[in-house]
Amino acid sequence: MDGVSKRFRLYHEVNRSLKATIMRRRRVSFEEFWALQNVSLDVPTGETLGLIGENGSGKSTLLKCMARILRPDRGRISVDGKVSALLELGAGFHPELSGRENVFLNASILGLGDKEVRRKFDDIVGFAGLERFIDTPVKNYSSGMYVRLGFSVAINVEPDVLLVDEVLAVGDEQFQRKCREKFTDLKAEGRTVVIVSHAMESVRGLCDRVAWLENGELQDIGPAKQVVDRYVGQVDEAPHAETEARWGTGDMRIERIDLLDAAGVPTHKVSTGDRVTVRLEYSTRQPVARPVFGVVFTRADGLQVAGINTSEEHGLLDQAVGTGRVDLEIDRLPLLAGTYELTPSIFDSTLMNAIDVRNRAFWFDVVASPSSESYGVVSLGGRWRVEELGRAG
Repeated sequence: MDGVSKRFRLYHEVNRSLKATIMRRRRVSFEEFWALQNVSLDVPTGETLGLIGENGSGKSTLLKCMARILRPDRGRISVDGKVSALLELGAGFHPELSGRENVFLNASILGLGDKEVRRKFDDIVGFAGLERFIDTPVKNYSSGMYVRLGFSVAINVEPDVLLVDEVLAVGDEQFQRKCREKFTDLKAEGRTVVIVSHAMESVRGLCDRVAWLENGELQDIGPAKQVVDRYVGQVDEAPHAETEARWGTGDMRIERIDLLDAAGVPTHKVSTGDRVTVRLEYSTRQPVARPVFGVVFTRADGLQVAGINTSEEHGLLDQAVGTGRVDLEIDRLPLLAGTYELTPSIFDSTLMNAIDVRNRAFWFDVVASPSSESYGVVSLGGRWRVEELGRAG
């Protein structure tokens, strides 16, 4: 890929009819928007490359150019071998057809012959886990079922190059684990994979290298961990858009969520092993007896890491009136490097009725400390010891 640029037109108004066009006697006004600007990179055979960046940075546009769905306005892209792409939810599926019929349709679009599809059909359906629903029209599928079937077809055409957009985030944890295992198999087979993702932990674990895009320009490219760490550090102070789900009776409300470092300063970035405090500020609409506060820690890829509440802290707050705050003090944060989200909650004393739950309402990044482990989710902090019991004669 050399000097790739892609331009779109942003229209300010639309002439809705021929009559309107004639009456206005002028063309619709628009401005040019360059989604990609002079992007150059090479992806060696057998490499897994991650594309990261904020929304609107050009990641998906670049992937569509690689898949030849879009044609660059400048520059050139060459791809060696068979390309399979999963770029949009349900792309290539006909909603009125069954899952079975769509497998044959989608596979043929990707270049697989009818005989070969029949040979691979059981593997495709089995990987997607849709045996019971394969003869159901896909218009009745959930978004997760769409993704599972689309991804299963895409990988079973045995592509030389696999292009995958963020749609994998729709799958559940079990399916995401199967996908990660499949990516490992594809790498072992020497196939090339390009992934667009906002899940930094997945990018760290899956990718050999990462390309960071910003405003359509290539900001950095290099080893996955190094580029992800630089990206996380750069966006640390930028506000993240929240699409928060919230529910409960509303008798109490969590008004503010903060993560404090060891000095008591609010932050969105800490290190493994740091002393931290999760602070919840609340207000009440009416007195609430013995409320139970809780926090769930979720990794950005959807894995629930831990949950803790005050139900065992007897007498912590007999009655909540007015405003106040609750602190969860953690002497040593065990989380390994990654992006995490907090779901704070308030329940009644029976833990049966939600008063206020703010789903994944606060994000923070954990960077690796020099002494933290490299794999998994938490730092165990153990010590190794070796004792020789004797030598063979």
